[in-house]
Amino acid sequence: MSTTTPTSTTVYTASATSWGGRSGKVVTSDNKLQLDLSIPAEMGGDNGPGTNPEQLFASGWAACFHNALKGVARQQKLDVADSAVTLTVNLIGGMATGFDFEVTIEAQLPGIDEATAQAALEAAHQVCPYSRATRGNIAVNLVVVSDED
Repeated sequence: MSTTTPTSTTVYTASATSWGGRSGKVVTSDNKLQLDLSIPAEMGGDNGPGTNPEQLFASGWAACFHNALKGVARQQKLDVADSAVTLTVNLIGGMATGFDFEVTIEAQLPGIDEATAQAALEAAHQVCPYSRATRGNIAVNLVVVSDED
């Protein structure tokens, strides 16, 4: 278990509670997020109207990574006003071996050459809290989507 050191300062705390697991609901402590959960058909579920933990994970990481990328771009004086980040989470494995994630992070950075964009992605991957928390535990592929794609 990891603990904060005495020199650490908590900047923000988020808390959510789940009832019913993958086929229940999740609510944040401030009630700003209240979602029904459904199990996807690919996982043997009813593919109901709710979201799932993988979609929530992908959404959170995509937003966090995009913000890290914007911070890197500011430092490097790159214009990323029209940028977009798509994060794809693959759940792999099975009950016998356990489940793992594979992640692809795709960034569209219009007007920025591919080498510069790739370097910015890699720098963002070093500072994004999700990337840091999962480093060494999840296979991550960083992809620059060209203007022509």
